[in-house]
Amino acid sequence: MSDSGRSATPLSVSPNGADQAEAIKAIRLRHPWRNVVAVILVAMLILFVVDASQREAYGWENFGKYIFDKRISQAAGYTILLTVYSMIIAIILGVTLAVMRLSDNPVVKGIAWLYLWVFRGTPVYVQLVFWGLFATIYSTIDVGIPFTEPWLSLETNDLISVFWLAVIGLALNESAYMAEIVRAGILSVDKGQDEAATALGMSWLQTMTRVVIPQAMRIIIPPTGNEVISMLKTTSLVTAIPFSLELYGRSRDISVVIFDPIPLLLVASAWYLLFTSILMVGQYFLEKRFSRGVGQARPEKAGTETGAITLKTGVIQTPGAASNTEIAPDESTDPTGKEHQ
Repeated sequence: MSDSGRSATPLSVSPNGADQAEAIKAIRLRHPWRNVVAVILVAMLILFVVDASQREAYGWENFGKYIFDKRISQAAGYTILLTVYSMIIAIILGVTLAVMRLSDNPVVKGIAWLYLWVFRGTPVYVQLVFWGLFATIYSTIDVGIPFTEPWLSLETNDLISVFWLAVIGLALNESAYMAEIVRAGILSVDKGQDEAATALGMSWLQTMTRVVIPQAMRIIIPPTGNEVISMLKTTSLVTAIPFSLELYGRSRDISVVIFDPIPLLLVASAWYLLFTSILMVGQYFLEKRFSRGVGQARPEKAGTETGAITLKTGVIQTPGAASNTEIAPDESTDPTGKEHQ
């Protein structure tokens, strides 16, 4: 109340007798420096693009000539195949290793830990070099009883091509990281889910495939998407085997012939950016699919829109007084006329 005896906030009486204050007008805060920084960043980007378009070192003529070259397109196909095959093997092996890490058997757990220690502790390029020398280390693959004459002996070069050596090398390295991602997803599921499935008579396999893994996918999908994108770029290292038919190796071979490496590097980068953009879109929809029902935004209630805050005051009645008081229905009632309790 003000000194004049009138209320400081005008009140309006609603039909059901509750007092309702006028809406408070919220004023958006001004951030002038944000606009200044945004203008500076846009100006710097425009200056860079204009400067790059005028520099002869970038070789935009050769960029346009080779961006859709048949050899580059075939190399892009090999890059996709390397990524897909390697990730399929890595995911299957990673799930197996994650289950082994969670096993109660100390030997199984120890072997899985040793695998992760070796493949996570050494650089992927070094591992690929070793796979390139696999035929030198194991010139033949023998089948039979150990320490006896082999039943079957096959030349390693004839049995495994360079392409599959690259796939195996990438997959074994990636499976170590996928194992930790899957293990983290499984551990994020409440233990009560496992106990409830066991109480319903489900087997261990049914519990994992129908209860635990579907709930863990919400945690597994985001880092797995990052690993797929990382695998796409890691395929450029298979030249260590050597396998040079993928995107980077092929563009490098062309640049050696024309003595102009920069535009071919831009060509390879453009194809990599195209593939990663597609993978990022797919990752977004996968995350959205497996995050249904989690963290969903609640619908806005009447009177809570941005810029207006409505305050309502009501009367609290005791159960005994409710029978002696009649409340007139208003807009807060449902279509049947019943008052919301």
